[in-house]
Amino acid sequence: MRKLPVYLLLDTSGSMFGEPIEAVKNGVQVLVSTLRQDPYALETAYLSIITFDSTAQQIVPLTEISAFRQPNIQATGCTALGEALSLVTKKAEQEVSKTTAEKKGDWKPLVFIMTDGEPTDDLNKGIQNFKKGKWGMVVACAAGAGANTDTLKKITECVVSLDTADSATIKAFFKWVSASVSAGSMKVEEAGKEATTLSELPPPPPEVNIVV
Repeated sequence: MRKLPVYLLLDTSGSMFGEPIEAVKNGVQVLVSTLRQDPYALETAYLSIITFDSTAQQIVPLTEISAFRQPNIQATGCTALGEALSLVTKKAEQEVSKTTAEKKGDWKPLVFIMTDGEPTDDLNKGIQNFKKGKWGMVVACAAGAGANTDTLKKITECVVSLDTADSATIKAFFKWVSASVSAGSMKVEEAGKEATTLSELPPPPPEVNIVV
């Protein structure tokens, strides 16, 4: 069975403390419970969570949706986004099976990055590593006024922004992520094709602005 890997890179720096981090936790819960009701996603989607604050860590390895357990997410420290990009590249190398002459490997991973601030580490080094990976869709989300969409544009063409990092807005973002994963799962299952552009994903809700 070819899996559709989904990596969430979540900013858990100190500026996310309080309402934003609670909203992220709820968002992950909503994401997983929504995908559990989708037969396509249950078949193919695997989810991993990487958090980044003063360091980056994978708090949930790539796990099938039915077996996913909600991790404990805390907000503290700086914003090591560069390290998170290097880490997701390394983990995808280990967790995503490659296509060989004998069998088709997994689908290219979907990556969703969410941050509310500027990186505090060496972002360029992280981007260099990240560009070596084979990715499907990479969507970066700037949550609130502290995040710089130009910085995120260096990582991916597909950048969205949230005007605020409050619970309603973050919840809307996660709902859109779950709809996007569902659409991606259905596409690989039914058409044997991967989503590669934002136009192939469900249109985002009004809280989520596409940055052109």
